[in-house]
Amino acid sequence: MKRFFFTLLLAIAVGATTSALACTNFIITKGASTDGSILVSYAADSHQLYGCLYKYNPLKKMPKMMPVTEWDTGKYMGDIPTVANTYATVGNMNEHSLIITETTFGGREELYDPKGIMDYGSLIYITLQRAKTAREAIEIIVDLANTYGYASSGESFSIADTNEAWIMELIGKGEDDKGIV
Repeated sequence: MKRFFFTLLLAIAVGATTSALACTNFIITKGASTDGSILVSYAADSHQLYGCLYKYNPLKKMPKMMPVTEWDTGKYMGDIPTVANTYATVGNMNEHSLIITETTFGGREELYDPKGIMDYGSLIYITLQRAKTAREAIEIIVDLANTYGYASSGESFSIADTNEAWIMELIGKGEDDKGIV
């Protein structure tokens, strides 16, 4: 009995002293929901990033370039060309019910690209402005990261639309090899 209580106390102590370094997502697919809906939840488990509800409305006249800022810090990363058509977004969802959330899993430091201008947050919000479907979002994320470099650690994106849901895990290739794996 003493051994049981000691083990329980040790487990509680370890659990109380460790910190969560990742966000939390749940995906419920059509086959798992009672009405055939796809559901995605997202919690940014960070003591530094407090709940913000970002909103984007497409401009009638787009500038030729758009600034990219790091999501966590607001640091200016660089500029990328705009596209002709963009979609309205609120939070992590756009007007076509496309949703993208993330969970950071970290990874090897040498795979981070300090010259990259696309961090995980920029990939999410720029992709939501440009994609209608989950599959299109995956293609845009790959294109943006491979073209402009990936400036974050390992991420697991939950990407869903009204028809399907995906988990996309990515990590950079390092300082001398622009893009993602």
